Amino acid sequence: MVPARLRYNYRLYPDAPARELLARTFGCVRVVWNDALALRKQARKTGLPWIGGTDIQKICVTAAKRTPEREWLGEVSPVPLQQSLRDLDAAYKNFFDSVSGKRRGPKMGLPRFKTARDRRQTARFNANAFRLRDSGMLYLAKIGEVEVRWSRPLPVAPSSVTVIKDAGGRYFASFVVEVPDDSQILPGLDADPESGIDLGLTCYAILSNGDKIANPKWLRRREKKLAKLQRELSRKKKGSANRDKARVKVARQHAKVGDACKDFLHQATTSIIRENQAVYIEDLAVRGLARGMLAKSVNDASWGAFLILLDGKAHRYGRTLIRIDRWFPSSQTCPCCGWKVGKLALDVREWDCQSCGEHHDRDIAAALNILAEGHRLRREQHRRQVAAGLADTQNDCGERVRPGEATPIPAPPETYAA
Repeated sequence: MVPARLRYNYRLYPDAPARELLARTFGCVRVVWNDALALRKQARKTGLPWIGGTDIQKICVTAAKRTPEREWLGEVSPVPLQQSLRDLDAAYKNFFDSVSGKRRGPKMGLPRFKTARDRRQTARFNANAFRLRDSGMLYLAKIGEVEVRWSRPLPVAPSSVTVIKDAGGRYFASFVVEVPDDSQILPGLDADPESGIDLGLTCYAILSNGDKIANPKWLRRREKKLAKLQRELSRKKKGSANRDKARVKVARQHAKVGDACKDFLHQATTSIIRENQAVYIEDLAVRGLARGMLAKSVNDASWGAFLILLDGKAHRYGRTLIRIDRWFPSSQTCPCCGWKVGKLALDVREWDCQSCGEHHDRDIAAALNILAEGHRLRREQHRRQVAAGLADTQNDCGERVRPGEATPIPAPPETYAA
């Protein structure tokens, strides 16, 4: 089985000399990226052939170190410089695949030049350029040992590490590890039930069993604090040290919002995957909703990140996740008799069915309808799989076509039997 590649992030606390060396490394990585991008753009304008990865590395790293203009490239480890060129190749590949239709999702643009004003800076080291000391320190080539705050142990030895400096001046180490599929077991997994989930703004998620996850609204909670810091930043003179200090305060406040939101999303998705064998959820058009009247609340809710995390954890831990079509009228249908009430205003949270007389909570009724629709889609999927297995036996006229024992077709589970 193909091992899964996972990322483990940890906080770094480099001392003053290490911060200076890291800043120099970040600058060299940026310069090599820009030099390689400029060469390829110039080759395209002049009609020259494509410059391959090996040739671009010889020109922008090996030969550039011998020139007076770029001799300071030799003061840092060559590994992050080479990784930067590999990232540039990956960016071009994503662009070409997006243009040709091989890559799904939104269209990718051409790589762009990096500037020193980019507040987020990265440098990647492969296994030859870093070591994990027994003392818990992280050794980086030509930088030295850096203190790591180990919040949890690594499952296996990492294959690479990316050092990140965010806009708030914080440093992180992002390790890439390859975990075998047979070791991806969530503690306490003994889940049989299924759940339909309806996402909302008043309650973040409503499950078909009646449970509701409150919407923390992390950005709304810190709006006043952020507004005050933004006003202080706007009063500072551009280019001054005080303005940079004010900028860092704003960035750190935004980082607190992002960290709290990520923690909430991870806890919520892990809890849902742990307690359910199958999850059915509505496939929302998050990008369209984020441009409407409720754009600020939709962006604060981070529905897109929630769906991505839920999908990834379901795949990792062997759960079933089915997305229901966004046009399915989950909130307009009675889950008891199927009568459709029609389009409801957003402020209508409860309604009565005129057919069977049941009183419904709008969100719970939507979750129940999503659960029922998920059951239907799963039954159809199972029938198609069985039909595909039977298709090869339609021409044998009841006799054995090839020698050997026939493989029996498994019966459908009782839950999804017709």
